[in-house]
Amino acid sequence: MDELKIKRLRENAIVPTRATEGSAGMDLSACLDKPLAIPSGGRALIPTGIAIALPGPSYVALLFARSSLGIRRGLMLSNGVGVIDSDYRGEIQVGLCNLGSQPYTIRPEERIAQLVV
Repeated sequence: MDELKIKRLRENAIVPTRATEGSAGMDLSACLDKPLAIPSGGRALIPTGIAIALPGPSYVALLFARSSLGIRRGLMLSNGVGVIDSDYRGEIQVGLCNLGSQPYTIRPEERIAQLVV
C-alpha cells in the first residue's frame, strides 16, 4: 500500500497502529476528556481525534468492531461497518451501540474499533 497519512487533530489523540505485524487493522482509540457511559440499548458517537488521507481514489478505509468489545461487552458499530471515502478529510468518529444488558463506560484512550485500508 502507498502511504497512509494520519493527522492528529487533538493533542490527546492516539495515532492508530497495528498491534502485531500480522494484524489486519489498526486500533482506533477514543479521544475523550472524561469517561462516557453508553446505557444498555443506547448509542454514542466517539471521537478519535485523528483524520486520514488515503493514497488515492482507488482506496477505501473500513471501520470494524473490536471483537473483544463485541463478544464480551455487546458493543457494536452502530452502522455495522463504517466506510471512509478516499476524499474524506474530517475527524474519524466511531458510532457505537450497546447491545449488552449493562451500561458500558468508554474510557479515554480505550481502543474502540479497527481501521482497515
